[in-house]
Amino acid sequence: MEEIRVSPDYNWFRSTVPLRRIIVDDDDSKVWSMYDAGPKSIRCPIIFLPPVSGTAEVFFQQVLALTGWGYRVISLQYPVYWDLLEFCDGFRKLLDHLQLDKVHLFGASLGGFLAQKFAEYTHKSPRVHSLILCNSFSDTSIFNQTWTANSFWLMPAFMLKKIVLGNFAKGPVDPKMADAIDFMVDRLESLNQSELASRLTLNCQNSYVEPHKIKDVAVTIIDVFDQSALSHEAKEEMYKLYPNARRAHLKTGGNFPYLCRSAEVNLYIQIHLRQFHGTRYAAINPAMVSAEELEVHKTNLGNGRGSDEDQ
Repeated sequence: MEEIRVSPDYNWFRSTVPLRRIIVDDDDSKVWSMYDAGPKSIRCPIIFLPPVSGTAEVFFQQVLALTGWGYRVISLQYPVYWDLLEFCDGFRKLLDHLQLDKVHLFGASLGGFLAQKFAEYTHKSPRVHSLILCNSFSDTSIFNQTWTANSFWLMPAFMLKKIVLGNFAKGPVDPKMADAIDFMVDRLESLNQSELASRLTLNCQNSYVEPHKIKDVAVTIIDVFDQSALSHEAKEEMYKLYPNARRAHLKTGGNFPYLCRSAEVNLYIQIHLRQFHGTRYAAINPAMVSAEELEVHKTNLGNGRGSDEDQ
């Protein structure tokens, strides 16, 4: 039942990467929790944003793998924010506090939507250099919950958990996916009523991404072909919104491929970040990049090759 929680990798992560708590708002109750691993000299790290049910721990396999390859990785857990502008303002303050000018964002589900909204919010003074959107969406109306978004704050925690669990995979799944679901249920149990209610409010209040504001941001879309909380229409909408995005498809992986298909997801993240090696927006320690690879990147940049190839 608790395969991931008792795994050597998870215990190594918990014992070696410290959890930091940071307050950047005037309201002391708004605490950002984060794991910051890898070389601190890197000023453009990759930051992971979790789904409704997730905490900063859910990306532990990405933190371990990417830091092993020389990347700086930050995995976040957001405070209680009730609207998107408030979230974006708080996230901007956090980046200012961490002295990070621009960042790469990996967002899963709600995390991906928030990543897009933050890129849109800061488009006049860009803070987002690239996006990796995993099982994400661009319009909250797909959940048909916009009419209940304003009442989540009234609901007891058990009812909110029931709403979230309703989107988890049902029926037979392979053992790794079952372990991922168990781990996410455990993470969900650790969230209190206001954390859950605020995330569901952000997830469902009427809002959509304006793509013309973030057209210069390099995007990779990671999605799965098997059952997930996202409809086929929602995925198609994402492809339309980002016609030049790289696409990384996983045959299976359900809602949480970063947990149960971590090797594949980590590879796609590495491929996405590789296009920035040798630039000031590299998320990796330059010493970990070979001279041959840097030469190839310089040649590609000189030839004007973009990042619109299909993965």
